[in-house]
Amino acid sequence: MPSEHLPEHIRRQLDRLPRQPGVYLMKSASGEVLYVGKAVNLRQRVRSYWSATSQRVPKIRHLTAQVETIETWVTDSELEALLLENTLIKEHRPRYNVRLKDDKRYPYIRITWHEDYPKVMMTRRMVRDGSRYFGPFTSVWAVRETLDLLRRQFPYLTCNRTITGQDERACLYYHIGLCAAPCIGAVTKEEYRAIIQGLMSFLDGHHQELLNQLQREMEEAAERLEFERAAVLRDRIAALKRVVEHQKVVDVGGGDRDVIAFARDRESACVQVFFIRGGKLIGRESFWLDNTEGEDEAEVMASFLKQFYGEAASVPAEILLPQDLDEALIIRQWLAQKRGADVMLRVPREGTERELLEMATRNALEALAHLRDEWAAQEHRHTVAIDELQQVLHLPRPPVRVECYDVSHIQGNHVVGSMVVFQKGVPRKSDYRRFKLRRDRNDDFASMREILRRRLANWQEAQHKPGGDKWGILPDLIVVDGGKGQLNAALSVLAEFELDDVVPVVALAKREEEIYVPGQPDPVRLERSSPALHLLQRARDEAHRFAVSYQRRLRERSALRSSLDDIPGIGPKRRRRLLRHFGSLENIRQASVEELAAVPGMTRTLAERVKKYLG
Repeated sequence: MPSEHLPEHIRRQLDRLPRQPGVYLMKSASGEVLYVGKAVNLRQRVRSYWSATSQRVPKIRHLTAQVETIETWVTDSELEALLLENTLIKEHRPRYNVRLKDDKRYPYIRITWHEDYPKVMMTRRMVRDGSRYFGPFTSVWAVRETLDLLRRQFPYLTCNRTITGQDERACLYYHIGLCAAPCIGAVTKEEYRAIIQGLMSFLDGHHQELLNQLQREMEEAAERLEFERAAVLRDRIAALKRVVEHQKVVDVGGGDRDVIAFARDRESACVQVFFIRGGKLIGRESFWLDNTEGEDEAEVMASFLKQFYGEAASVPAEILLPQDLDEALIIRQWLAQKRGADVMLRVPREGTERELLEMATRNALEALAHLRDEWAAQEHRHTVAIDELQQVLHLPRPPVRVECYDVSHIQGNHVVGSMVVFQKGVPRKSDYRRFKLRRDRNDDFASMREILRRRLANWQEAQHKPGGDKWGILPDLIVVDGGKGQLNAALSVLAEFELDDVVPVVALAKREEEIYVPGQPDPVRLERSSPALHLLQRARDEAHRFAVSYQRRLRERSALRSSLDDIPGIGPKRRRRLLRHFGSLENIRQASVEELAAVPGMTRTLAERVKKYLG
């Protein structure tokens, strides 16, 4: 964008930018963080977004049209900028940053090796307390399947007993072969830890060493005529071989490496990671990235590395990549800091390593093609639903954009509303909005009117903004959860904004799934198998889920504040950090002292005090 066409408030901010390394945040008029980035030279990097070349990229053009303020953080080095950038992206989750898909942490297997009698469990949160972590896995199902396959071979503890070896009885797991029962002294502490060491060795990919060891033990037991013991070991060896086959372990030579490749289409990218441990390909996982439009491949790969290894349980000595990165040196420096030793980033040109990279690329392409096929099939079903909805409701145009609204409260307290958006039959989560109503009341009709007034007031305001924003898009159909009362409330607000002849609105009642339409005395009833009805139900249920989750969060925060405010030493700052880290009062109650103490600003003494007060 030529400088003479820059908005004056943007020009002033660009002129004041420092020329030092640091991090920049681009914010909208409402204060929403739209984008977080880092730069060696903040002034040069941020100004480039308004250059004529950058403005030809739709994603950048849409971003800059919404920017109201630019906030910068100057750092002493590029590494410090990278660390701060990662922290701010995790905190704000800006919608224009390339990001790992799904707002969640990937599950890991956690082994509490720092305890005398380690336990094995699934977790999404890593705590620096001496535990060992294995993963990530892309699904809880994958973690559970792995643990189910291994537990008979490595019977581990899952209970919270204090282990003395003097208990009178063991639990059921001991009797079905799923726990070694150190609680009754069935194994010593050393023997139990050896079992867990074997499990960790297996998860690290050292399968053959373990199989060889068990083979030797079986042969020695047979020589001593301990045939029952030999038979147990024989069965364990057979089961472990089946697990190895199930995991498709391939010997590719070398040490510990990750091989990373990706495929992309216009808006998304599929990243395939091959995990090589001890020279063996022990597994692979697919990860999805959003907001890759307009980004070059090196930037997409750098974004993935920072997000993936920012949460990973371990960093290998070597990472093979499909191409060189502009940020390679600083990323290597950061990874070495995390690993505690040097990390190589290499682009293999030939040989086995190149073949591995090509295999990972083929897997990524196949995963992306499979996803496209699924999208095509879903798009056909959604098209049928949209066409049917237009016909049965006599809409003037296909309801491509459907907005659905719901109200949630408990006896008039913590009243909230939700707006969810379905675009071409698919949830468009970036357009979802929540509403905290300005006063609590047990009046669903008044609450619905307030929600729609605020939504349409935002629409009016967006008409006067250069480039507009997502509030400035009117839906092809509004759906409200309820019956005639909610429908009339919605109609009255549309009339206030002179949109009652512009935006169609219907109400969907839960009990009989009846559709109330303006001007029709009787509701419309569709067949239970109707694609149109399924689309409305999905939108209604999603709006309800979104409203209830927000209302539950507000209640938990309220309970959290009242509970934590009574604890000496827990002020507003620590309370916010605990809430941000754990998400709910129940999660804080369930957290260990070590996990509480690991939160920034907390100490072990404060953590013990929190556990004591919350029980």
